[in-house]
Amino acid sequence: MDAVLTNPLRVGLRQERVIPPQCIVIFGASGDLTHRKLIPALFELHRQRRLPSEFGVLGCARRPWSDADFRSRMEEALADTIASDPQAWECFAAGLFYEPADLSDPASIVRLGQRLDSIDRLRATRGNRTFYLSVSPTFYGSGTRALAAAGLLADSERSRVVIEKPFGTDYASAQTLNKVVQSCAKENQIFRIDHYLGKETVQNILVLRFANTIFEPVWNRNYIANVQITAAETVGVEERAGYYESSGALRDMVQNHLTQILALTAMEPPGRFDAEAIRNEKAKVLQAARLANESEPWKCCVRGQYGAGGSSVSPIPGYRQEPGVDPNSTTETYVATKLFIDNWRWQGVPFYVRTGKRLPKRLSEVVLTFREAPVHLFDAAGGAPTPNQLILRIQPDEGANIRFEVKAPGSGMRSRPVDMAFSYDESFGEPSDEGYVRLLADAMLGDPTLFTRSDEVEAAWRLYTPLLELIEDAPWQLPVQPYEARTWGPAAADSLLADDGLVWRRP
Repeated sequence: MDAVLTNPLRVGLRQERVIPPQCIVIFGASGDLTHRKLIPALFELHRQRRLPSEFGVLGCARRPWSDADFRSRMEEALADTIASDPQAWECFAAGLFYEPADLSDPASIVRLGQRLDSIDRLRATRGNRTFYLSVSPTFYGSGTRALAAAGLLADSERSRVVIEKPFGTDYASAQTLNKVVQSCAKENQIFRIDHYLGKETVQNILVLRFANTIFEPVWNRNYIANVQITAAETVGVEERAGYYESSGALRDMVQNHLTQILALTAMEPPGRFDAEAIRNEKAKVLQAARLANESEPWKCCVRGQYGAGGSSVSPIPGYRQEPGVDPNSTTETYVATKLFIDNWRWQGVPFYVRTGKRLPKRLSEVVLTFREAPVHLFDAAGGAPTPNQLILRIQPDEGANIRFEVKAPGSGMRSRPVDMAFSYDESFGEPSDEGYVRLLADAMLGDPTLFTRSDEVEAAWRLYTPLLELIEDAPWQLPVQPYEARTWGPAAADSLLADDGLVWRRP
């Protein structure tokens, strides 16, 4: 049984705030993120008529490009989208500019300020500026310092800086980086971006919980037996070996994306719906979270690394055979860990978090499994009744499922599980925006709700510090376990749940 929830108002449902006049400055404009995500997101905002006519984009990088070069390269990157709306692109491209700049060269940042003054006059952007650091993490601190030294962050109402992940590499480095950026700008000017929080279904966790009386009363340890949070990727390391070798799955995915989803899933209701109230509750959850076994952390975590797989027709190389990867690498491409949250709502409820590359299916989801009925009155078609589950599908098919037992057809009183499904595409008649569309809009609006505050970042790093220290100081206690590409990870990850009498959900 697939009961699809639909909404008769399939179009015209967007109610969006219009971004004020301003210029967004993208450092790292010659990089992959700019042409794959940032410019397409800004162009989409333009097509949705959410950008004002008084708007400009200033790309910055070391390459000696001109405005025309930058426009041409962005046009090439968006060729397929532009083909369907060339007039919109012509209008948008008129606001694209380029300035050679080096964050390590103070003189070039001073020149950048002069160019911004010129764009202010040309495009009437009124001195409102958003600086996006799409650069190597090693430049986050020095780059923010350079902007502050040039006076470009002095106006806390009209200037802000967006910083990509990873924000630090461990607890100590995150603390240090926070001190640096907070010495250059006020906290309300600093937007630490995590693109997962821009996904509609991540935001929908809040609405699902706090706008429906049927969910919140059972959203606690009295009714929920365990929670699984999964982010699975079918791709390998691709062209990111340089970054991934120094990062690994724990830093790349678990510490930020999945921990933010955990915080939204487990947080208390905020007193009001505003940025600080929500971020206060998220920070409290992360401060109460801990590894399931802090004294022996290797017992509550599994690290894995994909090996060769596929078929003779379509072979898949192992991680150590990927270009740029150390053939003796011990970097993990898979992590599964067990956490607890020591507060009244969640005491004793295990949270299982896993992520991996080269898994069989691309998906991100949260699965809340409810406690079994106290008495089994009916025979189940598959043996024991299946516990009720609420499955929040974050990607790629955004929506939610509720799994519950119903009577199977025929004589007798046998039950079987069925799903009731909600799909964003089916209900609203249009696909949800890509995460960067929402996040860029919020940053330019000065709305920090979906961005990570300094105490959240530090609490997340502190949570995984025992694992990071173990990998650094005693890697033999937490070795990488091999798993074949396109399988669900190492066998030890199954044992992590089997010890609790559970199994991972296999979508």
